[in-house]
Amino acid sequence: MNRLRIRFKRGAELKFVSHLDLIRVWHRALRRAGVKLAFSEGFNPHPKLSLAAPLALGVTGEAELMDVYTVNPMAGVAFSQAVSPELPRGLEIVQTLAIPLEVPSLQAQVRFAEYAVTVASPGGEMLQSSLDRMLAVQSLPWQHQRDTGVKRYDLRRLVDGLWVIRADGGEAVIGMKLCCDSTGAGRPEQVTRALGLTEPLSIRRTRLILQAG
Repeated sequence: MNRLRIRFKRGAELKFVSHLDLIRVWHRALRRAGVKLAFSEGFNPHPKLSLAAPLALGVTGEAELMDVYTVNPMAGVAFSQAVSPELPRGLEIVQTLAIPLEVPSLQAQVRFAEYAVTVASPGGEMLQSSLDRMLAVQSLPWQHQRDTGVKRYDLRRLVDGLWVIRADGGEAVIGMKLCCDSTGAGRPEQVTRALGLTEPLSIRRTRLILQAG
């Protein structure tokens, strides 16, 4: 069995595709490309393909990660050349690397996600002051309504870093480094709301940070 780690982009064309539907898109593209996927064992075997962390609807991704297990050894270049023509607009393979089988799963390795969040700008100095105030507090009790009820948590614990990327022309782009692991995942739109800003005009996930080693 062979394990490949794929870094790919999900563009605006597919930003409203759900996580499960995105996996189906990959399955279909791999099948058409003739890639023989390895299957899990048990009563309900399924293709061994896993994404690092789901992307919320409406969010684009510039450095998404996925592990694919194939039956036969396959070089990264050969994989990319075979699969890329079968991908729909909005999906693009950036890099493919061979990964040892014993390396922990992507889901177990992800620690942080970085985002570029575009909002209506309140002005550069005012925006920076808002970021500084949030980073200065020790705790920020927060809640939001979910389908299963109200979720309460400490939003500050999920925010590792905030910075201004750009603030001009009536718009600003905020960089966010948010926790993304088994204990919780920060949501850019919640952070934006806590900063007292308008709803994001766009959200791009620019990086996934894995546990060192």
